[in-house]
Amino acid sequence: MAAIGQEVPRVDGPAKVTGSATYSADARPAQLAFAALLGSRIAKGRILAIDDDAARASAGVLAVITSRNRPPMALPDPPPDSAGQRRLPLQDDQIDHLGQPVAVVVAESREAAEAALALLVVSYAPADATLQPAEHMQSVSVTADGHNFAWATANDAATGDVTIEAVYTTPFEHHNPIEPAATTAMWVGDELQIFDATQWLTGVQKMLSTVLQLPAAKIRVVSRFVGGSFGAKRLTWPHVLLAAIASRLVGRPVKLALTRRQMFTMNGHRPQTEQKVRLTAHADGQLTAFEHNAITTTSANDDFVEPATAKTRMIYSCPSGKVSRKLIKLDLPTPTTMRAPGEATGFFAVESAMDELAARLGMDPLALRLKNYAERDPVSGKAWSSKSLKLCYTAASEKFGWAARKAEPRSMRDETGLLVGWGVASAAYPVNRSAASARIALDGAGQVRVQSGTHEMGAGTYTALAQIAADAIGATVDRIQVELGDTQLPRTTVSGGSRTLASVGSAVLAAGKTLRNKLIAAATAATGSPLHGVPAGKIDLADNRVFLREAPGTSMTFADVMAASGQASLDATANAAPVSTQAPMLSFGAHFIEVKVDPALPVPRVTRVVSAFAAGHIVNPLIARSQLMGGIVGGIGMALLEQTVVDPKIGGFLNTSLAGYLVPTSADIPAIEVLLIDETDLSANPLGTKGVGELGIVGAAAAVTNAVYHATGVRGRALPIRIDELLGAEGVAP
Repeated sequence: MAAIGQEVPRVDGPAKVTGSATYSADARPAQLAFAALLGSRIAKGRILAIDDDAARASAGVLAVITSRNRPPMALPDPPPDSAGQRRLPLQDDQIDHLGQPVAVVVAESREAAEAALALLVVSYAPADATLQPAEHMQSVSVTADGHNFAWATANDAATGDVTIEAVYTTPFEHHNPIEPAATTAMWVGDELQIFDATQWLTGVQKMLSTVLQLPAAKIRVVSRFVGGSFGAKRLTWPHVLLAAIASRLVGRPVKLALTRRQMFTMNGHRPQTEQKVRLTAHADGQLTAFEHNAITTTSANDDFVEPATAKTRMIYSCPSGKVSRKLIKLDLPTPTTMRAPGEATGFFAVESAMDELAARLGMDPLALRLKNYAERDPVSGKAWSSKSLKLCYTAASEKFGWAARKAEPRSMRDETGLLVGWGVASAAYPVNRSAASARIALDGAGQVRVQSGTHEMGAGTYTALAQIAADAIGATVDRIQVELGDTQLPRTTVSGGSRTLASVGSAVLAAGKTLRNKLIAAATAATGSPLHGVPAGKIDLADNRVFLREAPGTSMTFADVMAASGQASLDATANAAPVSTQAPMLSFGAHFIEVKVDPALPVPRVTRVVSAFAAGHIVNPLIARSQLMGGIVGGIGMALLEQTVVDPKIGGFLNTSLAGYLVPTSADIPAIEVLLIDETDLSANPLGTKGVGELGIVGAAAAVTNAVYHATGVRGRALPIRIDELLGAEGVAP
């Protein structure tokens, strides 16, 4: 492999830094109009009246759309799996949450639309809203339904020498990608074209087809680049539908871009969780029983589940266990996936509890994890497809210098007197793969074009697919051009669950192998070719040439082959689907994190991170490290900064801006060292890779909070850690 495994710089990097990469809001069709959304100012109730006379008379206004005049929309029950929420926008006068769309203004400019929006007068009849669960969610009685879940082993009588039990909470969190959600819709006759910031082209197509009662073949969705998502753009949210109906109503292309504030109310969030964890162990640290109960919030109309207990049974070897999950419905917007949904929140609780157990036992936290290392999947009892977690522990702990850790909290200080804490946590994430298609074509000049209807969200998809295609056919990366982001290209699945490279990359690999064989056939069949009549088994391809393996000088360039064969192009299309396997599959990792805390002003600062990951064969280590670092940054944000506050007085989320919702900046993040443990796992896919998009965030928050405990002696069980919780601790100024 000449390209796979190499640190190839992003092939789309120049386009991004020079501004030639086009995002959804960059679409500029002729006669473009602009739409702006008005959100509800109450949390629950109904609309009594909307006075839109002044708005309609405002300069440049083309239309005002409300529930009274919106075009027909339909949604079955259950809705398509790409629906962001069950309720369609502008359906009636009912209000379900603060910020719910109640009107759309379409105008000649964005400024004109926003000016008219301010002229709308909406009268409401408010109703009492449930905005926050009870102080202790575990005590809430929840009616059982299909979304509540419980599991237990037969060995419920397990006993041990030590038991710890604690409740851990995570707050509402929002995605805040650099690119806000935006949609540009345009109709050509009865056909619709959508430029949308999305992780799921065919999902948007399916949702629009369902809602508008339009054949999917008449809907084209384009999304060449996505400026980050983290789950916010995975599903189809109301603004996409409203852009489409607004464009149809005014007979012109319409752009609808959400404001940063609307990103907090119109395309999902990570729900609040409260998790009770109980661990029982023998004095030597061997677990004998665990219990993990998670309660998460959802909206009044939907049943989105944050599966915080999904992987608890698979992480450590334990003979007895119980897990459960419940949903609490609130009058807030519908939650959605956020980077590593379930694993990010669940591992915070479980890895914090493991640290508490280690402290109670007087045992090194890493030693406790090794004591309970699961050599086989504890759920099925089967051997893992691959598992290199021990290598992750060893590589990262040695690089970090973990052996020098003093066990007692508050026992380590640096030369300036700052308290120093070291924390560890494990990471794991499921290996996902879905069916996907790709096409590869070679032209007469020897240039290769790779096409697939998948997405580039900053993960490096253009580059990784170019590397895979290059090796599959024996080309160099500079000869590969990749086209993504269009439903007219070969169909793929959602770019979520760290599945894109495994799914689409497998299709590119298959198409490349087919094209490789066509090239060999053309080279050996062409009259006058130096390879004419040579058996295919003696031919190889590399560096854009077809050559005799035993005599590499006997060769032809790809362009020569095309000329000799008289063909203008060669192409191949492949559909790749996952093969059923009985082996349980996870990606694994280990975080070792250092924090420092000033005793006079206890603001925890992460000062050092060493993490190691085993995620199959790495196609591009440079990009993989970047993805894993991004996940770790997200975990630091979870631990120390990120929280969306619900204010009952305003009826919903309060800090709906980047001035109030804190995310890590460069000043908050130290140098992060990511170690990659290579393991080729062909059970996962033909590339042997597993995916890294979400693995980095899993466990990172727990490693930070465990380090804070080691530094201060204060256990942070509620995220984010608050300074007032650290004030007054022994060794910390009151």
